[in-house]
Amino acid sequence: MTSHTILITGASRGIGRACALALARPDVKLIIHYHLRAAAAEETADLCRKKGAEAFVLQADIASSSEVNRLFLQAEQHFSPVDIVVNNVGVAVYGQLQDISDDEWQRVFATNVNGMFYCTRRALPGMISRKWGRIINVSSMWGQVGASCEVLYSATKGAVDAFTKAAAKELVYSGITVNAVSPGVVDTDMFSALGEDTAQDVVSDIPLGRTLRPQEIALWVRHFAAEEAEAVTGQILGINGGMEIH
Repeated sequence: MTSHTILITGASRGIGRACALALARPDVKLIIHYHLRAAAAEETADLCRKKGAEAFVLQADIASSSEVNRLFLQAEQHFSPVDIVVNNVGVAVYGQLQDISDDEWQRVFATNVNGMFYCTRRALPGMISRKWGRIINVSSMWGQVGASCEVLYSATKGAVDAFTKAAAKELVYSGITVNAVSPGVVDTDMFSALGEDTAQDVVSDIPLGRTLRPQEIALWVRHFAAEEAEAVTGQILGINGGMEIH
């Protein structure tokens, strides 16, 4: 079985941690990225090591191109060039459109869109030279259908979807697949921040009758990362408990 070096951004908790655990096995090297939560990232790494994977924790603000470059240099020096990237990091601002500040708009786009671009761009030279690679983006159902009071977040995830499709068309001839998972309402800190009343209203709209678990998203990330998934590229996979069916 081929050994891979995998970078998961925002792997200290939530979907990122679930992806790290889903991908952890004795033949892989995991880069556990975090921005602010060092202890939680180390905990993720320890859990992955128990599954036999090698895990290396690295800090960076992926909204910065220079920090992303440093992140990849450290990963390459410690392991080998990254050949699977899971662009998971995401932030959100909940509120009415007219109340969004310039700083909030710039910050959310810098993290959700620029960070994905910086990590993907930095990984590509090695992937292209090896004629193999996997780019997996964590999008959102709101990028496809939009959400009231989440215009900014929805706009960034719409950009993620467009990026995924366009990059897939460009990179397929280099043996690189680009796909995205598009979760609905997942039980993470981002969901908890909505408050109990709002959360209950949201759950009442889910045909499945509950929020999704991070592990249910990670299952499909692992599928897109597989050697056997080379025929699948440019896809946005909805995982939303039946809220939106396209």
